Amino acid sequence: MMEEKREKGSAVAGSSPMEMVSTRDGEEVNGQNMSMRTAETLLRLLPMALCVVALVVMLKDSQTNDFGSLSYSDLGAFRYLVHANGICAGYSLLSAIVAAVPRPSTMYRAWTFFLLDQVLTYIILAAGAVSMEVMYLAYKGDEAITWSEACESFGGFCRKATASIAITFLVVICYALLSLISSYRIFSKYDAPIGYNGKGIQIAAFHG
Repeated sequence: MMEEKREKGSAVAGSSPMEMVSTRDGEEVNGQNMSMRTAETLLRLLPMALCVVALVVMLKDSQTNDFGSLSYSDLGAFRYLVHANGICAGYSLLSAIVAAVPRPSTMYRAWTFFLLDQVLTYIILAAGAVSMEVMYLAYKGDEAITWSEACESFGGFCRKATASIAITFLVVICYALLSLISSYRIFSKYDAPIGYNGKGIQIAAFHG
């Protein structure tokens, strides 16, 4: 027992303060990376759930009464909203799986997340904006194009459509945050390589 204690004591004494500090710093960095990875994974799963809810609400949006029948499929903007939410839900799931896997960050991976996050943000934003315009016309009408106030006759349809559009804009907020995160990650860690044109002027040169 005394020999074991002396061996442990000598091992501790043999460790330099710099090595101990370096170990603690490494553990803190690993802990921070894990926390950031977990937070990003959850943030990517959230829009997936919202997209599925918005998609299901819109798919079930139809109403039949004495004035006729109306379904989401009768309006191109709402069909686009359904497709956009489906695409974003699939991407959110795949990106969350990739983000959850602990692997070293590379420039290729950072650029892929950055570009896809940007593209999906604009896709879902366009879907929400176009659908909101259609809903405005459905509620207010437009005499110039003889568009009647359809929501007076199809109130239930309009309420469900409005709920789906509202959820879609929550997805837009989530994707805006993801775009900021991916932008910060790539522009804080990687610089554009510098090249020269024929006149000797420095320019940003990206190589595959």
